[in-house]
Formats: sequence, structure tokens, C-alpha cells
Amino acid sequence: MDKTDKMDKKRPQWNTRTKITLYIVLALIYLVGILFWGLLMDPKAYAVDYSVKFLPPGAGHLFGTDLMGRDMLFRCVKGLSTSIVIGVLAAAVSSLIALAAGVAAAVIGGKLDSFINWCVDLCMGMPHLVLLILISFMLGRGSKGVMAAVALTHWPELTRIVRAEVLQIRGEQYVQAAYRLGKTRLSVAREHIFPHVLPVYLVGVILLFPHAIMHEASITFLGFGLSAEEPAIGVILSESMKHIATGKWWLALFPGILLLAAIMLFDVIGENLKKLLNPGSGNE
Repeated sequence: MDKTDKMDKKRPQWNTRTKITLYIVLALIYLVGILFWGLLMDPKAYAVDYSVKFLPPGAGHLFGTDLMGRDMLFRCVKGLSTSIVIGVLAAAVSSLIALAAGVAAAVIGGKLDSFINWCVDLCMGMPHLVLLILISFMLGRGSKGVMAAVALTHWPELTRIVRAEVLQIRGEQYVQAAYRLGKTRLSVAREHIFPHVLPVYLVGVILLFPHAIMHEASITFLGFGLSAEEPAIGVILSESMKHIATGKWWLALFPGILLLAAIMLFDVIGENLKKLLNPGSGNE
């Protein structure tokens, strides 16, 4: 046996579960770090200072400054933190709606199933962005309007997934045996259906987060979300469009990169969590 083979044996062999767990932890560290950095940030860090407006990225201001002299690094972190809070809360509410609707439609069935399917088809039949703008505008825009709009428009797809999973489990022999033994629908749902639906539901919740954050930034960018006074990624990108033609490239580049990184990391967590919960790939 040569030295190379001996060295390979000494190196720690990471299986799929270890690698997936590492990816999830690193992504969570970044996202949680941005979240708390923004929430705990002093507003003076991104305060107006006209004496340093439109400075390019440098040692004093890593991301440069904007037309009012505000530090773009701190403003982008604060804006991304706001987007993450709104996206996570809205996605959590939307996922609970999807879980309740999907389980009820599959377990109770009948007219309730038909009504929930009709609501799903109605929501999915309308252009998503238009529906978001309408709901946000009707509720007065702002953080509450955006959160309500995202929460009320992101449940249909997850509802279909949960419903299909429940229908599959409901046909299993042990579930049918529980019904024959006199178990109620509620007890069967609680004891036999929820535990099996939970992995699919958790992955669906995680994958809702990037969609919610992106849609919050989109409607804010178009002027139907958060107000211009609030530091938000959509507001920052909207303002930057006025100055890109004059060579102020950093005003759009850095907030765009931070938003893209957050969305991709949420997607990484969701996809890897799906592999981790899958018995076939998780035990490799």
C-alpha cells in the first residue's frame, strides 16, 4: 500500500447526510446573521450625510453611498433583514393555510374538497404579481399590506402537494384499519396523517421563503409595497434605476447580489432538507 492510499484512509470520509447538514448550517448562519444584524442595527449607521453622497465603493464605505450619502452596506443589510422578516412571517402564515386546507380537503372530502380545489384553481388562474399588487394596494400597502398579500397568494401550490400526500396516506391499510376500529377523522389525522405529511410540509415551507422574499421585493420595486422611507431591497433597487445611466453601478449591484444570495441560500436549505428527509439519499 503506497503513501497516497494511507493518506486517503486517514482523511475523514463525509457521507451525504454530513455534507447536507453542513450546507444547511452554513446557509442558516448567513441568513440568521443578516437578520439579526439588520434588526439590531442603529439607524445612525445608514443616516443621511450629503457631504459624502455618491461615493464609489472604497475603504470608508465598502458598498459606496447613495444620493443622500447613506452607507449602502448598512442600508442593504437593513433592507434585506426587513425583507427576510416579512417573507418568513408571510410564508409561515401561508403554509399554515395550505396545511389546514390540504388536510381538510383530503380527509373530509366531498363539497369541502371541491370548494378548496375551486379556490386553488381561482388563485392559480390569476397572474400572481397582479394579484399581489391588488391585495397590497387594497390593504393600504406598507409592511402589513405586503405581508397579507404574500400570505394570501402563496398557499395554493403547497395545498395541492399536501392534499395529494394525504390522499396517498389515507389509502394505506393501517389508516383504513384505524377507521374500522372506530377512530374519528380528527384522531386519525392527528395520529397517522400529520406525522407522515410533516416532512413534505417542512420542505414546502422552506421553499416558500425565497418566493415570498422575491415577491415582496418585486411589488416594493414597482411602488406597491413598502414606502420609500423604509430601508428595503425593493426601494433601494427602485431608487438605483434613476442613477445607473450616470455610472452609479454600485447602487444596484450590491443590493441585487445580497437579495440573490438570500434567495439562493433559502433554496439550498429547502433542496438539501428534502434530500436529508428522504430515506434513500439521507442514509447514504
